[in-house]
Amino acid sequence: MKNVSRSTNLMVKIALLATLGLLLSFVQFPILPAFSYLQIDLGDIPALIGAFAFGPIIGIAVEAVKNLIILIFHPSPTGGIGELANFIVGAAFVGTAGLFYSKNKTKKTAIISLVVSVIAIVIAGVVSNYLLIVPLYFGKMPTDKLVEYMVSGIIPFNLIKGVIISVVTMLIYKSVSPLIHSESLNNKFLRNNKKSV
Repeated sequence: MKNVSRSTNLMVKIALLATLGLLLSFVQFPILPAFSYLQIDLGDIPALIGAFAFGPIIGIAVEAVKNLIILIFHPSPTGGIGELANFIVGAAFVGTAGLFYSKNKTKKTAIISLVVSVIAIVIAGVVSNYLLIVPLYFGKMPTDKLVEYMVSGIIPFNLIKGVIISVVTMLIYKSVSPLIHSESLNNKFLRNNKKSV
């Protein structure tokens, strides 16, 4: 019974974090004038909080649920390619951070895990664009243009995105951590759902 309760608790929190991530993903803004279509959103913050609180698998699960909801209800013009790439990049980011942080939950480890995860998001961004976005969405791109796109667009974009999400998470995690771990959050959610049935 305790295992069922713990599983239900985690599923509720994954759903809540994914929903929050979905809402935050609609707050978008460009940061590179030459690549204005590359828009940063804050939708990875709840997944990163989930990875810090419960481990890398939960963070990745939040990313998966969030992108699945987006794919079903608000798909991008890329025909699912953008959502897949977003999941790969987000999962690499939050999974790496959660894995490192779970070893030793200290402020120093949190900072180290975020630095490593920023490197991971940059690498995942390059790989996903090289293998998925560019060939499937843009078509064959000349090598010089591809290198310019990666160096001037994808790498700085994901670097800045990773840093912004990391800084925001560091600023708010200590405040939201007690709420995330609270059993009352789960109980309140379940009570509200029972009333609405």
